[in-house]
Amino acid sequence: MFHIGIVESIHQNAIKIIENNDNYSFEIIQDIEENNLINKLKKCDAIALRTAKLTEKIINNCEKLKIVSRHGVGYDNVDIHSLNKKGIPLTITIHANAITVAEHVIAMMFYFNKKLHDFDRSVRENQWDKLRIIDQQIITINSELFNKNILILGFGRIGKELSKRCKAFGMQVFVYDPYIDKQAIEDYSLKKINTIEEGIALADYLSIHIPLSSETKNLIDNKIIRKMKKNAFIINTARGGIINENDLNEALNNNVIAGAGIDVFSEEPPNVDNPLLKNPKVVFTPHTAALTEECWLRMGQETIRNIVDFFDNNLNKKVIVNKNSI
Repeated sequence: MFHIGIVESIHQNAIKIIENNDNYSFEIIQDIEENNLINKLKKCDAIALRTAKLTEKIINNCEKLKIVSRHGVGYDNVDIHSLNKKGIPLTITIHANAITVAEHVIAMMFYFNKKLHDFDRSVRENQWDKLRIIDQQIITINSELFNKNILILGFGRIGKELSKRCKAFGMQVFVYDPYIDKQAIEDYSLKKINTIEEGIALADYLSIHIPLSSETKNLIDNKIIRKMKKNAFIINTARGGIINENDLNEALNNNVIAGAGIDVFSEEPPNVDNPLLKNPKVVFTPHTAALTEECWLRMGQETIRNIVDFFDNNLNKKVIVNKNSI
């Protein structure tokens, strides 16, 4: 029998995959403090992991561990070097969250360009014409997505799903991803951008869909932001740390760009002293871009299915991050 440590809760219907399977036992671990995880995971054959940190110390104390299955696509909370040393594969849920995150980006763009929150408040406050008429002249404070430029930074599954939705709105879609060849991008009727600076200068919206690494940390900094249009918006549903938060706050305060949609922070939850939290030009969500009922179910099922497929010798290698581990 294989024992699975499920670190933090997942969808109950995902757990049903193993609940009545005689080959598996499991335990749901809610206390993610390092010493508790060391104690609880020591005898586990597999770990299903959400957002908790899987440190070198935890991994080195796992006596039977054979696979780690991440509930999501990012894995900066996992010490992958320690897994590699022990030959333990790390899997991700590559099919689960692309649609949900793409829709979240669209929702953030609508927040900025349709101003529904402002109009709603004007009606509730009995100020019907506050945002429509000044000095007896009709004014407009919102705009269309049609014919606007979006730069998609990273053309994986989420970037592809987002591009399809943006095209449906009649947007001009540009892609910067040095790891994807030109033809693969043009197959989607999109334009490949050769340098991030070139794309940034064109963008009305920048949407970030790349992993956090030593190469991408603080990639979007003051130097890059200052190349954007003054009416441009940045949306980050990928990983905190890709944007330099202090530089972004300064740029917004100085009207370098118009606004930002932030789902992820370099520190989560963000420190109460983080200046971005007080910036009225930012809309926030608490790392919930993938948190819909449909996606929650898919991620949970795929997380557990990757473990079961591994022990059945039927695991799709595309879901393995560290392919050299097996």
